[in-house]
Amino acid sequence: MDIRPRLSGTAKAVTDHGGSLVRAAALFPGAPTPWLDLSTGINPHSYPFPPLPATAYARLPEEARLAELAALAARVYGAPDGAHLVAAPGTQVLLPLVAALLPAGPAMVLAPTYAEHARAAALAGHAVEEVEDFERLFEARLAVVVNPNNPDGRVIPRDRLLALAAHLHGRGGLLVVDEAFMDVGPRAESVAGDVGAGGLVVLRSFGKFFGLAGVRLGFAAAMPAIAARLSGWLGPWAVAGPALEIGMTALADTAWQETMRKRLAAEAARLDRTLAAQGLAVSGGTDLFRFLRLPAASGLFETLGRHGILVRSFAGRPDCLRLGLPGSDADHARLEHAFQTWRAAGAAGSA
Repeated sequence: MDIRPRLSGTAKAVTDHGGSLVRAAALFPGAPTPWLDLSTGINPHSYPFPPLPATAYARLPEEARLAELAALAARVYGAPDGAHLVAAPGTQVLLPLVAALLPAGPAMVLAPTYAEHARAAALAGHAVEEVEDFERLFEARLAVVVNPNNPDGRVIPRDRLLALAAHLHGRGGLLVVDEAFMDVGPRAESVAGDVGAGGLVVLRSFGKFFGLAGVRLGFAAAMPAIAARLSGWLGPWAVAGPALEIGMTALADTAWQETMRKRLAAEAARLDRTLAAQGLAVSGGTDLFRFLRLPAASGLFETLGRHGILVRSFAGRPDCLRLGLPGSDADHARLEHAFQTWRAAGAAGSA
């Protein structure tokens, strides 16, 4: 099937993301630099990969090496085997391709969540509805759940997801579960090991947990026929040689992964204590970010921005903020100082 006509339509470009220091500098031109970017859910402690062989840059990636990467990722993520995995230059590239696995029809995204899922489904021609009731997803042909959710960390239990996948599969539909943050989530709730039953595609991000977003590497787990179909659409050499080699090294380093999970949990707990000291209750999140709801969210965003600290705000949800983890004691102290300034200004304003 030629998917190009279905991906050629226009769709509004989504700019409501974290991570743009150019936009931050334009919004807060007098802010001190360097910026402390807490607007993403990316691990501030990047995986320390060794120097890469020159062949990673000079030669096209070998198909056999890509198969090794798929097999390794399958073991790490719990998928049945490498035939159920397809590697891509980031999961973002996969979103419209996965949506294009089905003919255009009704699609539902469990919201509020990462905005690109709805946009990608629209690009593939679907009539997209964002819903907040999980049970509504049973009405869809294509359903999307981010689990753990971005930005609030909501987790849908595995058994509920499998029931939905079975229902959709029985009527020719598909459930897409984005597990971008499952590396720091309740891994027992992952459905990556269940893709062999059909009706299910699971997305896994490499860059967030390993702190290497610029490497651009991600995976889709699915039945072998679907994985092969996605691979065919991506074409040969979709994953760059350096990304392939970094992915192989990092995914094989299980000791680093377990140590990092403990470190991130401790640092998230530290951030919780800092927030609590300012009277801020955590409403959700994962060990890579914390989610806040407060009436004064816009004021806090402004104060932090003037201190050169970028956090994630949300268009249409002015009472919500998401904060990533500070990467050092100095960064944490800088955040604490900005919080204290914000709290003092609030106290002075109410006096």
